[in-house]
Amino acid sequence: MKAAKRVLFAGLFHETNTFVEGVTPLEAFAVARGAGLLECTGDSSPMGGALAAAREFGWEVVPAIDMRAMPSGMVSDLTFEVFWEAFRGAALEGLAAGVDAVFLVLHGAMVTESHRDVEGELLARIRALPGLGQVPVFGVFDLHANFTQRMAENSNCLVAYRCNPHTDARASAVRAVGLLERALLTGEVPQTVWCHPPVLWPPTGTGTADEPMRALLAHARALEAQQPEFWCVNVVGGFSFADTAEAGVSFTVCTSGPREGASEALSLLGQLAWENRERGNVCEAPAAQVLREALEYPSGGLTVVAEPSDNIGGGAPGDGTGLLRAFLALEVPNAAVAIADSAAVGQVHDWVQKRGGVGVGNGSSGGLVVSIGGKGSSLDEGPVELAVQVVSISDGRFELADKQSHLASVCGDHFEMGRCAVVRCKNLTVLLTSRPTPPMDVAQWTSQGLNPADFSYLGVKAAVAHRGAYEPIAKRMLWAYTPGPCTSLLSSLGFRHVRRPVFPLDLEF
Repeated sequence: MKAAKRVLFAGLFHETNTFVEGVTPLEAFAVARGAGLLECTGDSSPMGGALAAAREFGWEVVPAIDMRAMPSGMVSDLTFEVFWEAFRGAALEGLAAGVDAVFLVLHGAMVTESHRDVEGELLARIRALPGLGQVPVFGVFDLHANFTQRMAENSNCLVAYRCNPHTDARASAVRAVGLLERALLTGEVPQTVWCHPPVLWPPTGTGTADEPMRALLAHARALEAQQPEFWCVNVVGGFSFADTAEAGVSFTVCTSGPREGASEALSLLGQLAWENRERGNVCEAPAAQVLREALEYPSGGLTVVAEPSDNIGGGAPGDGTGLLRAFLALEVPNAAVAIADSAAVGQVHDWVQKRGGVGVGNGSSGGLVVSIGGKGSSLDEGPVELAVQVVSISDGRFELADKQSHLASVCGDHFEMGRCAVVRCKNLTVLLTSRPTPPMDVAQWTSQGLNPADFSYLGVKAAVAHRGAYEPIAKRMLWAYTPGPCTSLLSSLGFRHVRRPVFPLDLEF
């Protein structure tokens, strides 16, 4: 009987916004070591999908470590070194019995205090371990990665998500496992060829239902169909809030054919991106203007207003007050917004506890004034003081309504918002969460007893990823400019490390 293939599994997932203040510590990461990594098998995350597919193929999984955190600021060096020591230990122990391949679940835009290309550094270290220099290294990564030359040189086949919102994260991991199975069965191992045009797009320009990403992805699928030696062709939108040398749009071909053929195909993709550079540079009108125009639309149905500058999925703190202030100033009717503010949640919970729960949900404020938002970024105007009624409080845990949602790519089946409170001030309902919660699943609201479709206006702190959750129930989707660390106006950010010239930071080439 043929021995099962032994594959070393690990995951390191963080999208790092280098323009956000503070350092993300080790404690911010959910860590699963050794056999604990296997507990997510079959869930909605990429790791869960990859492990389930590995089981179907009969592989023997050698589990190392899986570390994940929500997008945030620069990661501590300690975090990466803790990951590496656990990976190294598992790898050396596994190598004693033999390792046939390595499979990684990555983001691709992680930055630490000392490493601006964490994934490239990780892959180089893996290749330097005795016994892993020549084994196939496969994996899956986020469409918003900042892919690098080191990543290409030290991997064989890393597969990118194809959808934004990331409804295919798990499916992409399963696809990557299938390609590794092909390599293990045939002995044929591809190489990665990379192309990096001088284009930097904000997240608002990387939605895959819209141009230019739609055309780029269609061209990539055509190349795969035409060139059987191309195992996969990746369109990588990049992450413009990581100030790194190789940030931005890129493309890879994982091929078992000549490099020249892959390079020629990539040059065509790079040219297409360059020709459509303006279409991907999507910016918003000011919030007050957007809302005034929205109030003139025929009434009825839900209007979703996105605030990309405070995009939680892009690492922003999620407590910006720009859209909140605009809702209040214009007295927008039947409106709602979620704000991440653990201090405000604490104020509400303390008030409820002192009153023994009296006043919750009955429309009486009891003189409660809450300081809301404006604490996480110096770009914001600061907290808003509101006299509120307390609608409800909760522990903030919810099960995702859509197990293929963008949020599932990070957390699997459940999300923990931390303690929550729903408060109301006149026409405005505010969901206060202790943890920044990307607005990628309607269960964020339904778990609190609120149906988002019942509101007339809903503010969300996102760029594109909210569309999967809210387009099915919204009459219209709008985007508004407010101050914040995830601004779509990239030229306003203080880039120091990105290679130059690059569009749109440089308009003359």
